[in-house]
Amino acid sequence: MSDVRPVGIVLVSHSATVAASVADLAKGLAGAGAAVPVAPAGGTESGGLGTSAELIAAAAASVDRGAGVAVLADLGSAVLTVKALLAEGDELPEHTRLVDAPFVEGAVAAVVTAAAGADLAAVEAAASEAYAYRKV
Repeated sequence: MSDVRPVGIVLVSHSATVAASVADLAKGLAGAGAAVPVAPAGGTESGGLGTSAELIAAAAASVDRGAGVAVLADLGSAVLTVKALLAEGDELPEHTRLVDAPFVEGAVAAVVTAAAGADLAAVEAAASEAYAYRKV
């Protein structure tokens, strides 16, 4: 049994359905199953559209295994909410990073890379490199 601690991944969306669906897609494509802790943090506590600092902080805590947490966000205010939590300094686990990456492609790249046992810097780089994926 490996003692490698995986990087945790948090997917922040304005929609709980979108966050959960992207998490399922990334885990399914990576074949990671339970090996990579991935948590969606979508919508508000009441189930509406928006973002919630409390849901983001809880998701980050749930995936933290000590190797760092990569957070990907879908739209502007989700990014701002994560940045505010990072600025507070005590709301998110140590070594949490907001990753500048496309939401779906970046999530898949992050989970695949984390499943391979990569560290936080490599997970962040892989997710960010997803901006270069061309479809034509």
